[in-house]
Formats: sequence, structure tokens, C-alpha cells
Amino acid sequence: MFVTRHSLCMGMMALTCFAGVAQGEVISSGPDHYTLKQEAESPLPLDELWERLIEPAKWWHPDHTYSGDANNLVLDLEPGGTWSEAWDENFVVHGRIMLVKNKEELRLDAPFGPLQERAVTVVWTISLMETEVGGTYVRFEERASGSQTSDLDALAPAVDYVKSEAIQRLVDPAVGPEDR
Repeated sequence: MFVTRHSLCMGMMALTCFAGVAQGEVISSGPDHYTLKQEAESPLPLDELWERLIEPAKWWHPDHTYSGDANNLVLDLEPGGTWSEAWDENFVVHGRIMLVKNKEELRLDAPFGPLQERAVTVVWTISLMETEVGGTYVRFEERASGSQTSDLDALAPAVDYVKSEAIQRLVDPAVGPEDR
């Protein structure tokens, strides 16, 4: 699926009714790398947003799963724990935990979806910070690197779209996996 900047903006506008406007950006990209950043604010206090974050079944879009059901997602919050998906007799490890820090930062080695088969390294850092009004500012930063044949510049806009959608769903407490 090819996503234009216009369709991304329209989708993001539709998702911003409750939470703050999310902003996503491909910072840089080339055949062997990309760097992405998404930012949004949530009305949820930091502790509540952290609890939501560590239960991806509550907010991750089911279209971005192998099984088509976000309820099959689990994040094992321990050193080396996984963000995984299991259904029937199948499973996939989407990422491994590299860092958990004070309910304010989660870092994963996370080659989600088509990135796994390209044998690239992907570091996804999710940062939370309490806002002055008691909500939470959220930032996703993702860095991917591979070989010149990885074609990461071609994938960067699609990954940015998925992560922009993800951050908006995370910060909006009204969104669940059944919301498409």
C-alpha cells in the first residue's frame, strides 16, 4: 500500500478528535537507513499512559498484526522480554526490550513486519513526559539500518504512517483494538 502525505494527514486529522495532534516525520532516509520521529500529547496522566503503552492489545491497530487481531499482542516487560504475537499454532516476535526506565522510556530492538525479512537493525524508543496540565507528551523515535540493498528509503514513508497511526491510537484513551 502506498500512502501519500495527503492521505496520512487526512487520516491523522480524523484520529485527533480527543488527543493532541500527532506529528510524524521521516527525518532522513537512504537505501541503508531511515530515522523517524512522531510526537503527540495525551490527556492521560503519565502513569495511566505507561500502563496503556505496555498493553499493546489495547491500542495497536489490528491491521498491523500478522493475525489480524491486536488481542494476540503481548509485551513481556522484563529484561530481554518480547513484544510478540501468538495465534493458533503461530507466533512472531516483533521486538525485544532493550531498556525500561522509570515509566518514562521504553526501547525496543524492533524490526516489525517486512523489516525482519530484510535483516535490518531497528531501534524504537518511546519516551513519555508529564505535561504541565497533567497529561503526557509522547515521542516515538525509530532508527533503522541495513545494507544498500535494504531499500529502507522506500519503506520509510509506510513505517512512518504505521507509527504515526500507532502514536495517535496510544494517546487517545477512547481507542481500542476494535476501532479501525
